[in-house]
Amino acid sequence: MTTAAVEPIVESESRSFVLEGISWELYTRLREETDENHQHIRMIYDEGRLVLMSPMLPKHERIKTVVARLIEDLTLELNIPMEGLGSTTWRREDLAKGLEADECFYIQHQAEILRKERIELPENPPPDLAIEVDITHHPKSRQAIYASLGVGELWQYDGARINFYILSDRGKYESVSTSRALPITSDDVNRFLAMLGSVDQTALLKSFRQWVRSRGA
Repeated sequence: MTTAAVEPIVESESRSFVLEGISWELYTRLREETDENHQHIRMIYDEGRLVLMSPMLPKHERIKTVVARLIEDLTLELNIPMEGLGSTTWRREDLAKGLEADECFYIQHQAEILRKERIELPENPPPDLAIEVDITHHPKSRQAIYASLGVGELWQYDGARINFYILSDRGKYESVSTSRALPITSDDVNRFLAMLGSVDQTALLKSFRQWVRSRGA
């Protein structure tokens, strides 16, 4: 097996390395060993190409955390069953693809995975919704991998705003304004994300909860 490191891509605190010719067995072993050692290294695997990314920028972590909290508050206020699985690794050996979501949620298929300690694809359904914060312009398209894994909905932050995408019957993501998984639009989410930097996150979330309650009144 031959591996070759492509020139590292650096942006501020974030660094990415690309390795070619990596076997599935090596990828899964590296993923498991870094998880066991609590090392914060994100990996994208796509048919022999492995991208290693570490660490994440503060802006990346802030956006993904706030979006996840908005989803948690929305489902709590509207009594929508939900299972959040954070940055779980999703992979399929038959497709030779794998990645970690920034955040992911089961909503439509929540009941199917409620009591499962391990969720294997494709035996179990993929997450209904994944969150991607693309601050550092990853060298490999994560959107195509999510589509291959069958994730039904993707919210992708491009550095300026959140965009919603729904997986079509053709296996491609199509841009939409309204979520299929939750009763909210991308404009709604972006309006609250725009508050970051002017108010603290507690104030932002309080404002969001008030907005959700006012809609249900």
